[in-house]
Amino acid sequence: MKNLKGKCVFAQSGGPTTVINASIAGGLIEALDNENVTGVLCAHHGIKGVLDEDFFDISFEDKAELEALKYTPASAFGSVRYKLKNPDENDSDYRRILEIFKKYDVRYFFYNGGNDSMDTCDKISKYMQKSGYDVNVIGIPKTIDNDLCGTDHCPGYGSAAKYIANSVMEINRDASIYPSPLVIVVEIMGRNAGWLTAASKLASINGFGADLIYLPETVFSYEKFLSDVKAVVDAKKYCVVAVSEGIRFANGKYVGEDQSSTDVFGHSQLGGVGNALKAQVKTLGIKCKAVELNILQRCAAHCASATDIEESFNAGRYAVIKATEGETDKMIGFKRKGGAKYEIEYVAEPLSSAANAEKKIPAEWITESGTDLTDDFVSYALPLISGEPERRLKNGLPEYAKLKYVKIKA
Repeated sequence: MKNLKGKCVFAQSGGPTTVINASIAGGLIEALDNENVTGVLCAHHGIKGVLDEDFFDISFEDKAELEALKYTPASAFGSVRYKLKNPDENDSDYRRILEIFKKYDVRYFFYNGGNDSMDTCDKISKYMQKSGYDVNVIGIPKTIDNDLCGTDHCPGYGSAAKYIANSVMEINRDASIYPSPLVIVVEIMGRNAGWLTAASKLASINGFGADLIYLPETVFSYEKFLSDVKAVVDAKKYCVVAVSEGIRFANGKYVGEDQSSTDVFGHSQLGGVGNALKAQVKTLGIKCKAVELNILQRCAAHCASATDIEESFNAGRYAVIKATEGETDKMIGFKRKGGAKYEIEYVAEPLSSAANAEKKIPAEWITESGTDLTDDFVSYALPLISGEPERRLKNGLPEYAKLKYVKIKA
């Protein structure tokens, strides 16, 4: 595409993360200083904000507060789970987006989200090209699930992994204090990829990890699970189990699936795996507790990774840099450099490589028992959780960004 001149629109979508605002901050700050960008807008509630002509004018915001977004969790401009239809079947949403882009002279569009969001970004990009309207479209990745293709790892994963590793260490210490046998099952997010649950392995580096780790990448059975648990309890009196919400039986059914509830993308509701396993453990006559980390995995800014924050911020910056250099139909990805020292470079990968594709844990990183991870995973994940960020504090608590949220009048 061309070097364009006009306004840009940013939008956030899907489940939030600790650092999704760091990415948006990097993009906004970079865009405000770019000579090719004549105005910087943020859509309220993702692509729905574009369709509803619901925009914030970022020129009214204080730069200090935009910078504070780096340390503010969740999605500052709201989120949405909205699925665009196939434009060949129904292009009404796309025609509306084109209308809005023309009205506001939008020449740059940045969508910050995960798998489904990259699909939305890809569809919009292709439609604009087909319509002959010049707009450079760049996806800014985010997902604690770490399952996006086209990038070594995803913004948000490092901080979530750090929180999980810390939590498992603390749970391990709590489980160890009683004389009677105890099993604690820790339910961790992850539908089809076990990257988050695998992060519990990092707790073992300092000696207080999970004894058993169950991932969606391996087939689950109650029989093997109970045998594994009994062996650990017999050996050390207590057992900490880290389990993904997306573990499945050999027939493909999720252990914790609720088929009566699905989202707009057709994903069935998951949850209750911890309680299901707790009921099984009780058949052994062993006391068991189930802990669900739930949304704390994606909003624990107090336990964020400084590396994750800086990389996420730069992902937003490079989205603007690449777009104003003429790139389009791309997603910003991280490419790990070779060598003993951890370093990455920021690359622009085709959106189609990430749209609706899932990256799973390599089989060779899972031990033969299916209940542990190898040192290769540790070498991969450990640098991602490094560093302690310097946050704004007030009264001993974090002070988050305070934005003006000035709306553009339609």
